[in-house]
Order: sequence, then structure tokens, then C-alpha cells
Amino acid sequence: MKKILIANRGEIALRVHRACQEMGIRTVAVHSTADASAMHVRLADESVCIGPPSARDSYLNVAAILSAATITGAEGIHPGYGFLSENARFAEMVEAHGLTFIGPTADHIRMMGDKIAAKDAMRRLGVPLVPGSLGALESLDEARTVAEQVMYPVLIKAAAGGGGRGMKVARNADEIEEAWRVARTEAKAAFGDDAVYLEKYLDRPRHIELQILADTHGNVVHFGERDCSLQRRHQKLVEEAGSPVLTAAERDALGAQVTTALKGLGYRNAGTLEFLWQDGQFAFIEMNTRLQVEHPVTEMVCGVDLVREQIRIAAGEALGYGQEDVRFGGHAIECRITAEDPETFAPSPGKVTTFHAPGGLGVRVDSALYSGYSVPPHYDSLVAKLVVHAPTRAQAIARARRALDEMVVDGIKTTIPLHRRIMADPEFQAGDYTIHWLERFVAR
Repeated sequence: MKKILIANRGEIALRVHRACQEMGIRTVAVHSTADASAMHVRLADESVCIGPPSARDSYLNVAAILSAATITGAEGIHPGYGFLSENARFAEMVEAHGLTFIGPTADHIRMMGDKIAAKDAMRRLGVPLVPGSLGALESLDEARTVAEQVMYPVLIKAAAGGGGRGMKVARNADEIEEAWRVARTEAKAAFGDDAVYLEKYLDRPRHIELQILADTHGNVVHFGERDCSLQRRHQKLVEEAGSPVLTAAERDALGAQVTTALKGLGYRNAGTLEFLWQDGQFAFIEMNTRLQVEHPVTEMVCGVDLVREQIRIAAGEALGYGQEDVRFGGHAIECRITAEDPETFAPSPGKVTTFHAPGGLGVRVDSALYSGYSVPPHYDSLVAKLVVHAPTRAQAIARARRALDEMVVDGIKTTIPLHRRIMADPEFQAGDYTIHWLERFVAR
């Protein structure tokens, strides 16, 4: 491919642009009217306005994106993450227009987008699951029966869910009816589908995910785990590679199991399998068929450009290396910096009067900010990812603290102060946290 359209915005659009530039591939940026002065638009070889500020009328406007690809002569489309990245119909339409979708097949996107179908596929392939219903719950009575079998507390989740929506905990039999009703109502409102399923609620798990790449020649390789347990309302704030609680043996065992399963599935391109881990046991919860926000920590410890690999795979190239060639070195931490009040988490769009990115050995900042840029109120609040790498976890934490102190974003409120607090906390420094830890921490 000699020209790729980037169907996204912000830091991820800039990230894809940089990979393309290093590969000698020209880029096409698409943008809303609100993003006319965005950095990815300014740096791309070509740009096309595809609509007004509303994401529905611009970044989710499939016809406008495909038209932009056609008129600019793009050969492939990279969806980034979010927006249309896990939209199976979009992937089908890209291919139907003679373009290359830089991601998995539409069938795999569709399968993994339905959490019930995804769990069923993983069950058949021998991947461990959280105990729960085998499919969508048909009635409240069935929910009560399954809850008694797996024992309370239980979690009722939207089959088409994501981001914590359509997800409710029932800690005892008195709460199951309310959890059932609210989860279905939220699922219908958010996803247009009120199908829900039930699984055992784990009280102190870690959220561990495994990054994989699969080519069209039958090769599947994993790039180790990321610990994404620091979450607020099911949204990740800090990620680490590797996990403070996993051993190399546990990583290897999980990796072997996952790569074997995905070979059996015939999967292609990048993907991330997410697990809950508690007391040494893994349980699959979902698979993301796209590039993850937190992919830089994997790149830092493995020395691999995951976007470059996505493009190579989409072009039909073989990986050219095996699992034995993947090396893990040091420790990496990513802090997601958002345009939000660090205490109330209220959005804080507006003009950035001063922006200074930290630097030095082992420091990476993925951001589309610049001094004078106005953060629009229409999209996700993520404005920067501060990523550090060092030989040990303790050194990585020290480097993150130094970089956070050096980082300047004036004119808007950001979560930089919260990240400073997290990095200084003794429990975090000891690696002693679960997916419930951050909620308690921010409430102190």
C-alpha cells in the first residue's frame, strides 16, 4: 500500500500517521469541522473534511469516509480504536469497495463483538471462562437459577456491551431482580439490544490482557501481558507491562493457550484478549479486535511497532518471526491524561495555552496537543498518553513521577495531579491493587 486513510482523530490518528511515514506510505486524514486545525490534519499528506462536529455526522459517517478514500486514491483504511474500529459492517463495506481494512475480518469482529458468542468460541477452544450462564438469559427466573448455581455475588452484563454500560452487580437474591431490570434497560438504550448474560462476580481480581498478532499464513505470536486493573467506572487510567503479579511461567502458559486458540479460530491482524485473574486463575471476559489505547507499553517492553505490523499483515506479509524471537525487557507504565477535573472528573475542554511534553531517557508522549490548540467538547476526553520504560518497575515509577512533574498542560484541567498521587501511593508502588482499588483511592 502506498496511501492509507486514517479513519480516526487525535493521538491515535497521529500515531498511525507516524508509522505510515516511517514506512514510506502517504496518509489521508479525515476530520470534522471541529478538528480542522488538529495536529493529525496538519501533518497528513492530504486531508478531507467529512462533516460537522458530531461524531455521528463525521467520524461515524461511513459514506463520507469511503468517499474520502475513493477521491484521494487511498488503498487501505486504518480505523484506530473507538469509532468504527469494531464495526463489522464498516469492515465489510471497506472490502466491498476494493479497499483493504487494516484489522481483522468482519466475521471475527462480529463474533467478538457479541460477548456471548465470544465466550462460546473461547469455551470450545479450551480457554478458561468465569463461571456463569452459557448464553443470553431468557428470563429473570433463569437468572435466579444460574445465580444460585455459581453463588452470589453475580454480575449481569450486556451481551453487546462495553465501557461498563449494561453491567450490574447483584450481591444476594434480593438484588437480582433490580440488577436484571437495570442491566437490560441500559443495554437497550446504549446498544439497541437488551440481551444480557450472567457470570460470577469476582471480589478482588486483576484485569490482565494479552496482546497478539496473527498473519494470513497461520502464524500467531503474543507480546506478553498488560495489567489494566487501575480503572474508574470500568475505564482504564493506568496500564503496566508486565503485570506486577504474574510470573514468566504464567505468562508463557497463558500465551501458549491463547495462540493455540486463535490459530484454531483462523484469526488475523492485531487483537487483545482480556482476562480476570484471581488466586492464580485466569478467566476470559472478552476480546478486542483492534489496536488498544494502551498498546505503547507493549511496544516499549518488546521493541515492536504494532501499527507497522498491522499494516504489514493487512498487505499479506508474513510476520517473519516466531514466539521464540519475542523478547521482553524492562517495565513500562502508561498514564492516560484526560481533559477532566482531577477530583470531580467533569470534562474540561478549552484552549491549551501552554503545552510542554516531558522528555529524557525512556519517556514517550503520544499526544496531538500543542500550545494554542482548543480541545473540542464533542469527543473522548483523552488528550495524552505518558508512557515510561525502565529496567525495573520501581525505576519506571520513579521515571513516571519525574515525567509527570515535568509535564505542563495549561488552560484546561487535566488528570495529571491524580496520576501524581497514584504514582506516589505506597500500595500502588507495592503492586498491591485490584480492579476495585482506584474507586476507593479517588474517594479518599
